[in-house]
Amino acid sequence: MSFIHETQSRKFLLFLILFIMVIAGSALFTYQQQKTALKDIKLLHDYATASALVEQKIPADKAAAVLTNATITAAGKKIAAQIGISEHTDLRFLPILRSKQADFARMLTLQTLALSVLLLIGSILFLWKREKLYLLAIQRINRFVDGDFSAHLPRAGEGTLYRLFAAVDSLSSALQAKSEAEHNARRFLRETISDISHQLKTPLSALNMYNEIIAGEADNPSAVAEFSKKTSQSLSRMESLIGAMLKIARLDTGSISFEKEWHSASELVEKSIEQLRLRAEQEGKRLSFSGPSQTILCDLEWTSEAITNIVKNALDHTGPEGQIDITWERSQTMLRLFIADNGPGIRPEDFHHIFKRFYRSKSSLDTPGIGLGLPLAKAIIEGQGGLISVQSAPGKGTVFTLSFLTDL
Repeated sequence: MSFIHETQSRKFLLFLILFIMVIAGSALFTYQQQKTALKDIKLLHDYATASALVEQKIPADKAAAVLTNATITAAGKKIAAQIGISEHTDLRFLPILRSKQADFARMLTLQTLALSVLLLIGSILFLWKREKLYLLAIQRINRFVDGDFSAHLPRAGEGTLYRLFAAVDSLSSALQAKSEAEHNARRFLRETISDISHQLKTPLSALNMYNEIIAGEADNPSAVAEFSKKTSQSLSRMESLIGAMLKIARLDTGSISFEKEWHSASELVEKSIEQLRLRAEQEGKRLSFSGPSQTILCDLEWTSEAITNIVKNALDHTGPEGQIDITWERSQTMLRLFIADNGPGIRPEDFHHIFKRFYRSKSSLDTPGIGLGLPLAKAIIEGQGGLISVQSAPGKGTVFTLSFLTDL
């Protein structure tokens, strides 16, 4: 009975109830009119009978007996039949009844006509309003089909029809989201291909040059060894670039499912820096971590890669005797992990660009890297519902803060 909640249907139902009440009133009126007509017929008949008895000079007491008689006898029916009055008598031979019947027929005809017109007008008005609603819905749906999702179906009312409109609106929103997702995916693919193509130009050009030199210096072992080494470096850079881009692409498209489990903070940090200890020692830099016993809900492999990328960035931007400290602390619902270095810091003009892909500040052009480590770290942390932020000032070092959910 949910259609009762719909405004138009509720109004039409109310109209039908009122119409039924009008029919009941009309029937009651007809019944009263019929009673009055029967009474009038009886009175007219009695008046006519009394008049005839008077003309026949019948005494008043006998005339009264005739008018008040209620007994029907066979002899009486026989006499009536002889003068043409019986149940088979045609109505035209009963003038009093014929007149009343004509009046009653006219009244019934007018009542039927009025009720029919009222029902027809109410039904046409309901169907007209419903047709307008359907045409509006068709118009909006056609706009959805054409890719225009700016309009919405009517949703102000209640009832099944408006629930249907709401469902169609939800479907249009899903189609719009899907269309936008496909558009963004195509744009992302174009941008990714453009970025990879741009970044591969330099190492590919270098490889071509190195191969030409090696081919021309085939009899010079030292030259072959030198440029073979450079070739290996370029290939490693290309491999690193392609691997990082593929990871970012998978993260952006949501094709990676993080397997989050509870891990201790010290386990996560130890895994993240184990491959960087040797590099730090060779470069004369100190790498340390400390913090209370805490657990972090995260994907161990991906999160350790994010931390590794941030620590690599710190090693790239600190000089000899640089210091990278990793610490953590727990707030009420979050565990914050800090990666701090004593490097030159981030210049104000570079601060808002450090998480952009392939971004390299002017001061870091001579440092290793391709500008994908920090964007990849950000995508990994935020993909797990975490947060990453940075604080830095020129000459005062840099602190990256990674925030994770903790066990409650």
